[in-house]
Amino acid sequence: MPTEPELAAVLGAAIGPWRSLKAALALEFGPLVETWAYSGKAYGWSLRLAHGARPIAYLAPLAGRFRASLALPERALPLALAADLPESVRAIVASAPSFPEGRAVRLLVASEEEAASVIVLARIRMGAR
Repeated sequence: MPTEPELAAVLGAAIGPWRSLKAALALEFGPLVETWAYSGKAYGWSLRLAHGARPIAYLAPLAGRFRASLALPERALPLALAADLPESVRAIVASAPSFPEGRAVRLLVASEEEAASVIVLARIRMGAR
């Protein structure tokens, strides 16, 4: 499991958006259950953020940025496509592969603006039951 200094070294300037995203999700959805998992050499570590047992998003640190992943239920797709999101994010949502858990939306985040898109999608995801 990466330590806070190791995480900051890998993320670089993206440590700010990482922390902001975690804080915003905690504020919105209550205390988060944070669980680190190692998925092998090809994928590395990822942090699962959940509200109780319900996953909200997964964050995977990368060099200078991180990947935020979430499963967007199909019934939430129209809301996500109509949301106030950059066109590039709506295109990622529209083309995300579909699984039984929902659309596997994966966004690369290096800025606060990109983290804000993850927050919007998390709200939609958590509201779609």
